[in-house]
Amino acid sequence: MTFWSVFPIVILFVLMFMKVPVAYSMILSATSYFLFSPQHLEIMMMLQKMVSANSSFTYLAIPFFTLSGVIFNYAGITERLLDLADCLVGHLTGGMAQVNVLLSTMMGGLSGSANADAALEAKMLVPEMERRGFDRSFSCVVTAASSCITPIVPPGIILILYASASNVSVAKMFYAGYLPGFVICVLMMLLTWFISKKRGYKATREHFIGMKAFAKALVKSVWALVIPLGIIMGLRLGWFTPTEAGAVCVVYSLFVGLFIYRDLKVSDFKKIMLEAVTATAGVMFILAGAQAFGQYLTWERLPNMVTELIMGGINNKYVFLLVVNILLLVVGCFFDGGAAMILLAPLLVPAAQSFGVDLIHFGIVLSINLTIAGITPPFGSQMFVTTAVTGVTIEQYAKESVPYLLMMVGALLLLTFVPQIVMLLPNLLA
Repeated sequence: MTFWSVFPIVILFVLMFMKVPVAYSMILSATSYFLFSPQHLEIMMMLQKMVSANSSFTYLAIPFFTLSGVIFNYAGITERLLDLADCLVGHLTGGMAQVNVLLSTMMGGLSGSANADAALEAKMLVPEMERRGFDRSFSCVVTAASSCITPIVPPGIILILYASASNVSVAKMFYAGYLPGFVICVLMMLLTWFISKKRGYKATREHFIGMKAFAKALVKSVWALVIPLGIIMGLRLGWFTPTEAGAVCVVYSLFVGLFIYRDLKVSDFKKIMLEAVTATAGVMFILAGAQAFGQYLTWERLPNMVTELIMGGINNKYVFLLVVNILLLVVGCFFDGGAAMILLAPLLVPAAQSFGVDLIHFGIVLSINLTIAGITPPFGSQMFVTTAVTGVTIEQYAKESVPYLLMMVGALLLLTFVPQIVMLLPNLLA
């Protein structure tokens, strides 16, 4: 391996530690390779790769699902899901914290973005939790931790990125996300119950709200609840592709907001488009940067070298999965989840195939890993989002986050070494 083989990686980490945005860091480090490499490579190769990658039909699902997620917030769907979550779990110990976790799980079927979910719930729920006696730093951590569920439940953007990077079915990745999301939700609610019991955090009410009130809340939110079911059925019956499902969600959310709930106003469209374009541009720019950096990795045959290195030192797929988990938990702390997925999936998928690991199962393992990294100090993106909104310091956050990080790692290991949980729905519906 020559100096020029590792020089872009050094540049990448230097720029990252200088807090240069990850997309710029990847583009600049890849540019240094194509400009100054002794091989005199054409930089147009890199630029063409960046443009062609973002022209992918699969990636078109990202702006559609992002736009639909923004519309849901303006259409009043989020508030109705909040009411339903409160009806279901508000009577449990730590009522509002339990609502926080359940709402993130429900939002997973709508927004698919951990950062969007974290920002929304930090604004909506943390002040209310604090008013009801919850510690602000605990409320901040619950919000950040529960947002880890959102990308795992379809139509999570990170699932689309993995499917495209590893050339597997987006539909199967969607099927595989539901049960892991449910498992993490249950485990997180159990941990929240235990902490709330220990600290004396109260329920929203003493008893279950009653079937009549629950039915009323269910009817109000049913228009939102049919979306995940509609995605599954549409994909299963071949009515639309995952990308077309995103377009269907946009049209559906507009219909519900304008004609059913009537909370969506024409005057909101400018703000909706601005939010959606800004969020989409951030993701697509990271994709372009990751593709540029990936072009350098491919040219230097680093994916093959990593596979050979792993294969040479490991002869058991369970040891391989454990090593991958440790690697990703560390690497994910320094990279945006989407960028890390685009960079690491091509490196690790060939090795996973060599060990006979199912690539759908492997994709869920990678996705959970990278969402855990989003809540891990000192660089987690959801951590930064929630602390910025709530005013909690990084030190306060770090202290409160330990139980939730341990719980998420436990859930990760469970889903890693019991693949039947992940593969149940893909095997039934494929």
